[in-house]
Amino acid sequence: MITILDYGIGNLLSVKNMLAKAGVATAVISGSEENLQQADKIILPGVGHFDAGMRKLKASGLFELLNQRVLEDNIPVLGICLGAQMLTKGSEEGDEEGLGWIDAYCEKFDTAKMEKPLSVPNMGWAEVLEKKDSVLIKELPAEPRFYFTHSYHILCGNPSDQLLSADYGYEFTAAVEKDNIFGTQFHPEKSHKFGMKLLSNFARA
Repeated sequence: MITILDYGIGNLLSVKNMLAKAGVATAVISGSEENLQQADKIILPGVGHFDAGMRKLKASGLFELLNQRVLEDNIPVLGICLGAQMLTKGSEEGDEEGLGWIDAYCEKFDTAKMEKPLSVPNMGWAEVLEKKDSVLIKELPAEPRFYFTHSYHILCGNPSDQLLSADYGYEFTAAVEKDNIFGTQFHPEKSHKFGMKLLSNFARA
């Protein structure tokens, strides 16, 4: 069973619907300890402000169990958008500490680094570049591209944790992977056949 974690923030139903389109019928949206305890895999969605997301997660009563399931039980987890950023140590968007599962930090797009300044947030489709092999991106359709909407992006402290990159004025991390922990800055649930395949890969990993 895949538990799409309901902690009061995120595109929950759209993730479940995309999983269903990918042939995954065992996904549930839940904020209960029982379903989190029974999960074979966990999806941590999220949209909005970093501090708001972390505070909602801590207030949900699931924070300690989530850490146990991921760090002790080694259950695969996929963070999406803000959920991916929350896997890191923190963000310059706020003051809350992140989950700290990935040695990384989040910063806002810096237009000073861009040859031609682009508007922030980054909203739209972008092609991604594979940085390492992974079950998550196995057999993606040709020229994979995904839908992004974000102002902040992940900076990996360990380059080996970077799974995919994309370009928006400069190269940035589009997805991360460390052991059983995965995160996508983009929205696979909004990314048509590319997102469907990625979610299918996660479900069957």
